[in-house]
Amino acid sequence: MTAASTADQTALVDSAIRGISHIATLPEITLRIIELVEDPSSTAQDLHGVIENDLALCSRILKVVNSAFYGLPRQIGSINRAIVLLGLNAVKNIAIAASLTKLFRGGELCPGFSARDLWTHSIATGAASKLIADQLRLGLPDEAFLAGLIHDIGIMVEMQAKRDGLIRVIGELRLGADGTPAHDMRELETRLIGANHCHFGAALCETWKFPKSFGYVTRYHHQPGELPEANRVLANVVNIADRMAARAGLGFRADLPTLDFDPLTLREVGLTQESADALGARLPDAYREVEATFTG
Repeated sequence: MTAASTADQTALVDSAIRGISHIATLPEITLRIIELVEDPSSTAQDLHGVIENDLALCSRILKVVNSAFYGLPRQIGSINRAIVLLGLNAVKNIAIAASLTKLFRGGELCPGFSARDLWTHSIATGAASKLIADQLRLGLPDEAFLAGLIHDIGIMVEMQAKRDGLIRVIGELRLGADGTPAHDMRELETRLIGANHCHFGAALCETWKFPKSFGYVTRYHHQPGELPEANRVLANVVNIADRMAARAGLGFRADLPTLDFDPLTLREVGLTQESADALGARLPDAYREVEATFTG
């Protein structure tokens, strides 16, 4: 891509992000939580003071941390206790995840695509990412879950700001009966919209002031090998989880021409084909648990 066309693409992506700011974005309280946690001078009491003012969010966070999927040994009865036990960053990630449900509301955009199917796939990829992180003892289960949950958030940007273009993309994908696309979705997006969902997702993460690791995931989850090795862990995890979710038949999968795991990606995270298959077999149960937790 030439410098001129790169500049055009950047301008198009920036315009789309500005366009959705008045359509649907994270709730103000969630943006405040992100800002607060990213401030090194913030305390647990500061975070508690923000969250306690939103009873619905309090309830959702406690439901998540007390779910079987999160796996804590005993029930947590207060946000303050959750913050003390889990830390500010983990509670922030749970608050973001709990806030995202509203963004995926909506019916069928066109044959072959609905926001509900994308939400199903996103939850499944989040659940698979956490399974992988737990298996590998990466020490970041909530971060892995959120990374999987938002990996395709750029498609929601397209749905809100580039609706006609996305309809054309889905139409030209020529999806098979099992959802397998005849063409590469990212190539079609770039040709018909001017940028693909990875570009839009990374730009949205930057606008939301997410840590860089989430921007890396949204931008490179299809090609984690393009990242420097030091920044590759979460993108590798989500790349594998993305395919696990699709192989389990959970939601949207039109951006994956193949469901084969990349041997190099498996090797980099320390999984084999057999161990990845074993984790995949556990995904339907994990998905049901987390789906009930976040949307029940």
